[in-house]
Amino acid sequence: MTDVSRPNGGDTPEVIILGAGPAGLAAAHALTGQAKVTVIERAPSAGGNSASFPIEGVICDYGSHRFHPAAEPEVLADVKALLGDDLLLRPRHGRIRLGGKWIHFPLKLTDALMRLPKPFAASLIGDMVLKPFRKKSEGPETFSTVLYDGLGPTISDNFYFPYVRKLWGLDPDKLAVKLAERRVGSGSVGKILMKMLLLLPGLRSETAGRFFYPRKGFGQISDAMRNSAEANGATFLFNTEITAIERDGNRITGLTIREDEEERHLTGDLILSTIPLTGLTRLIGDPPAEVVEAARAIRFRGMILLYLVLETDQFTEFDAHYFPELSIPISRMSEPKNYNASGAPKGVTVLCAELPCDPDEKWWSMSDEELGQEFTKWLGQLGLPVTVPVRRCETRRLSHAYPVYDVGYEERFDTVDQWLSDLDGLLVFGRQGLFAHDNTHHAFAMAYGAADCIDDKGNVDRAKWNSYREVFATHVVED
Repeated sequence: MTDVSRPNGGDTPEVIILGAGPAGLAAAHALTGQAKVTVIERAPSAGGNSASFPIEGVICDYGSHRFHPAAEPEVLADVKALLGDDLLLRPRHGRIRLGGKWIHFPLKLTDALMRLPKPFAASLIGDMVLKPFRKKSEGPETFSTVLYDGLGPTISDNFYFPYVRKLWGLDPDKLAVKLAERRVGSGSVGKILMKMLLLLPGLRSETAGRFFYPRKGFGQISDAMRNSAEANGATFLFNTEITAIERDGNRITGLTIREDEEERHLTGDLILSTIPLTGLTRLIGDPPAEVVEAARAIRFRGMILLYLVLETDQFTEFDAHYFPELSIPISRMSEPKNYNASGAPKGVTVLCAELPCDPDEKWWSMSDEELGQEFTKWLGQLGLPVTVPVRRCETRRLSHAYPVYDVGYEERFDTVDQWLSDLDGLLVFGRQGLFAHDNTHHAFAMAYGAADCIDDKGNVDRAKWNSYREVFATHVVED
């Protein structure tokens, strides 16, 4: 094995970042200038699930991605500076199936009043009026009880409950309260109505009902951060496998990597890990038995992304469609060309469907052609028949799409997280590292927080980091 020592003689701390997804890229971008940065990535390119790629000339993302105006001011300012005029402010223009009818999403008051089935709307209003008199759920709190008590039966039974069954493959009463805190920003029908009122002309802010999106696909943000980091001295090692992380007692001492069939040993002052905490635990030598057991019980939900290539300029005018009903296996469909209002290329568009499933489910072993046929069939069932020629379907399979917040996960996570947090020379963050169901701008905020806690010798201010962790725990997902 080749040993890589610090060539600068110790003048600048050497930081090794595991993973070149959003959190790893943002950390590299933030740390260059104050540290010598090396980023290790198993894939051939940067960005992780926040990258973009072309299909038939159409720039596609790994599902539906937006950069939300709710991002922390420092993060938003940085992204704006990196992309300049290529960061577009676009109107949200999606729709959702509720009660068998298409409703604009995000919900708009006038559209909801006109399009919601009258029995559904009446039941929704009844839930709001009767909430003070509704008997609270008994027994332990779960995702199910919190939403039922807060939102009432109508929107819980017709939207949230079937949607989470599809996304996580579990019944709502098997999911933890934390999922409700992360996923549901409006805890009552009244709050939902207030959000709808704030979208009315004269009341809404400049960015309400809008999102930022790069001209060249969501992955342009990742590309810009990588380019910035490299321009300031960061080194990226792609197609590189981490085979072991060494420790001496509570101190991480180095790691072994494999690239081009050659193994090398790396040392540095600090390792920043953004890879899944379960995989990280397996790489570190001889964890305690309770940590191994807890890590094995932590689950991530997989997803197949289906890209259907159609011979037409545009399939619909909408950027995204949401499908809560269980009769349709896909949870969301996006049309990438509608995100940046690109008319190019002519004569072709791509539909991206998100199919939550794990490797042991039947969808995972199906061919791209078979999944394309299923996708086309589902669209017909939704009243969106494909009447133009289909060129082909291709897929991307994500094994770690979402963390599974099942009942009891917090104790398991805390066991692993505490052990990792007690290791000197290691700092864990990012969506995969902190098992956080977060947006990309949240991952950037975690990276910036991590960089702020590292001194000029590569030491971590753990008290400051714990304060950041408390802030991260309040993040709510923006759909």
